[in-house]
Amino acid sequence: MTRSRAGAKMGAVYFYHLTHRPVEDTLTVLLGKARQAGWRIAVRGADRDRLTWLDEKLWQGPDDGFLPHGLAGGAHDADQPILLTSEPVAANTPACVMSVDGADIQPDEVAGLERVCILFDGHDSMAVDHARGQWKALTAAGCSAQYWSEESGRWEKKAER
Repeated sequence: MTRSRAGAKMGAVYFYHLTHRPVEDTLTVLLGKARQAGWRIAVRGADRDRLTWLDEKLWQGPDDGFLPHGLAGGAHDADQPILLTSEPVAANTPACVMSVDGADIQPDEVAGLERVCILFDGHDSMAVDHARGQWKALTAAGCSAQYWSEESGRWEKKAER
């Protein structure tokens, strides 16, 4: 977590430019790391059907890498370590939000979180343009940001602000 000029806590935004692995594979790795940090996570998507699909993918993961999670709309949303949702305010009070499929993140949200991860498909020009717009808006608002690319076949940090 970084501090803004005024001294208030502000989380960091990590952009993940996916070119080799599908979103569900990268998401699984990032969710595991976030859980190891002890964080509750909201996976924010723009489409309920796509979140349902991701929910199924997470249930089909390996037994040794099980990620406890739920799809928003259940009776126990507030108790979920990982909640898949399209709502801007997640019921599980996350420390980390992972945005998929162009789900928006607002600068004021970043300040209250440990981390925001924005995953976008590098083969989709609209997704790349949307991520560029998010980078500009979030960094212009003073959010700390890192851009990670897997273009070389492994993750490399390409930019930081």
